[in-house]
Amino acid sequence: MPYSESTALKVLSGIKDPRTGRDIVSAGKLSDLIYKDGILQAILSIEPALVEGFEPVRKLAETSLKQIDGVDKALVLLTSHKSAPKIKKLEKKSPQGNPHKPRRPEGYQGDSKIKSVIAISSAKGGVGKSTIAVNLAIALAKQNKQVGLLDADIHGPSIPIVMGMRGTRASTEEVEGRRLIKPNQQHNIKVMSIGFLTDNEGPIIWRGPMVQGAVSKMLWDVNWGELDYLVIDMPPGTGDVQIGLAQDIKPNGAVIVSTPQDLALADARKGKEMFQKVNIPILGIVENMASFVCPDCDSIHYIFGKNGAKNEAKKMKIPYLGSAPLEISIRESGDKGIPIALHDNAISNIFSKIAKNTVKELNTL
Repeated sequence: MPYSESTALKVLSGIKDPRTGRDIVSAGKLSDLIYKDGILQAILSIEPALVEGFEPVRKLAETSLKQIDGVDKALVLLTSHKSAPKIKKLEKKSPQGNPHKPRRPEGYQGDSKIKSVIAISSAKGGVGKSTIAVNLAIALAKQNKQVGLLDADIHGPSIPIVMGMRGTRASTEEVEGRRLIKPNQQHNIKVMSIGFLTDNEGPIIWRGPMVQGAVSKMLWDVNWGELDYLVIDMPPGTGDVQIGLAQDIKPNGAVIVSTPQDLALADARKGKEMFQKVNIPILGIVENMASFVCPDCDSIHYIFGKNGAKNEAKKMKIPYLGSAPLEISIRESGDKGIPIALHDNAISNIFSKIAKNTVKELNTL
């Protein structure tokens, strides 16, 4: 028989909350139920003080869900957050304040052993931010560094595709008394994306606070372990979501990605101002799609303009970290899930230089 959500809910309704005696569904513990290609995932929201005592419930729920027709694998995750603090009614908020700031859970923090966080940002979509983020992360890993890659683009997660991880799903593990999400390993990099928790093909229709909370959880509730660098592929834009994420995640530095054209550079300036407002250092700008070499005649074409981002870096008084060309091999390697930086050629050397320049700027902070 095919999978039925009503059957899953009925199974979960037969499992009791050990504290209240109510079933976990009517008690409001079930926050999400996701089924895709034989994999069923349930997320239970538990108060921080009750997490340890809920582990038997989690295991029972997982075992029970595995028995349902059409379910090949079942995963039950526990999430927990501190209670919201009381807020005075007449308290005024700063214009740059974060009205939707998520609260860290109690206990072990998944990001506690990360040395440096690098945010890869572009105020404009379509400039190749994810491509730069992936290849920068790989270039850092090739320098014998421990690297993690977090896909913070909730509405358009592309990291699973570029990293060759289509259809990959997340699992959990217990770390110092907490049930954390285990990042997947690919190309010698620890990777986490909302695409590992949801249907890759379906749209994610969430408002700002939900997006912000999801990304924060992928930082705090993922067992990143010891990392030299965590590279975060930020969502495009400079709105409430981006400002809130920058405040919650508190990157050590930000890299702005832009093409040479005036339209993209105008948004790059907005991105610079956004990071300045939340006191995040800007490591520099990367110029993507800087030039195109014709494969037939070897002539160079500046399709989006020449040296636009390089000149803009001087105007904005921020470092110019380097440029990447509009190159067919970069696109093909990303589509295949084998990023170009994994190879040893002239194009991969470009990303190695960008990585070295990024680390150099990070070390000056």
